[in-house]
Amino acid sequence: MQHRNYMIFSRTILICFLTLMIGSLNAQSNNKTETEVDNEKIENPQAYKIYNSKGKEISYKKMTLALSENDMIFFGELHNNTVSHWLQYELSRDLYAIKGTNLAFGAEMFESDNQVIMNEYFLGFISEGNFEKEMRMWPNYETDYKPLIEFAKENGLRFVASNVPRRYASMVSKEGIGKLADLPSHSKIYIAPLPIKVDLNIKCYKEMLEMANGNVFFPQAQMVKDATMAHFILQNWSKGELFLHFNGSFHSDNKEGIVYYVRQKQPTLKIVNITTVEQDNIDKLDKEHQGKADYIICVPARMTKTY
Repeated sequence: MQHRNYMIFSRTILICFLTLMIGSLNAQSNNKTETEVDNEKIENPQAYKIYNSKGKEISYKKMTLALSENDMIFFGELHNNTVSHWLQYELSRDLYAIKGTNLAFGAEMFESDNQVIMNEYFLGFISEGNFEKEMRMWPNYETDYKPLIEFAKENGLRFVASNVPRRYASMVSKEGIGKLADLPSHSKIYIAPLPIKVDLNIKCYKEMLEMANGNVFFPQAQMVKDATMAHFILQNWSKGELFLHFNGSFHSDNKEGIVYYVRQKQPTLKIVNITTVEQDNIDKLDKEHQGKADYIICVPARMTKTY
């Protein structure tokens, strides 16, 4: 009897063992299948792709070499886009390798009445601390714009504070562009020569007018910024020099904004623009972005932001 019970017990243990083994093998088989499926989904992440105005992919090297053959480049950024800022720095380095001291910089992020502070810092008259304290820096200066400033300073390149002082743009947004004429003469030196041409038929300004529900002061404030940046860019550009300007993409998309005002004064200049866009999938440039610029940097929408 004991022998029979032992045999039954042994068979039970064997059946349990075999059941566990089969289950384990099935689990391994299932896991392998899931892994294989997952592996098919995993791709090397792409930080960006560059397209020309027609939506054809182009290499960074080819873009850089083509850019170097112009008079002015307007690099339109998304202010919190990591890739925009990284490529601005890389492009600055590579253009310097090509152009040497025939390269100058300018940026929307610095205002014209602070040019003297910029110059004093570059010439070594004031400390880095005083420079940063007095320049009314944007909150993301340390991560996004300081590398550009320090690169220009270290290599003896000029950097133009091109934007209108924000107090004047604020004045226009509240009282209209005509109010600028009432400023004293020593204030007007920080603004484009008056009167500034107003054209609400330009696409970017027409869009702003619609956003402001017909309030013309809103696009006029943008015009003052664009015209002033164009003025100080032209004032600081020399023939044979390449001027690289950094600005929000809205200021130069479709070669409107700043470019429009530059061409009012110098229509024959060779000008190229870059813009930055975000898409869920960057494998193909969305049709809505084609034609915005000569070169379109397309970045995944999930890319980390600088702020």
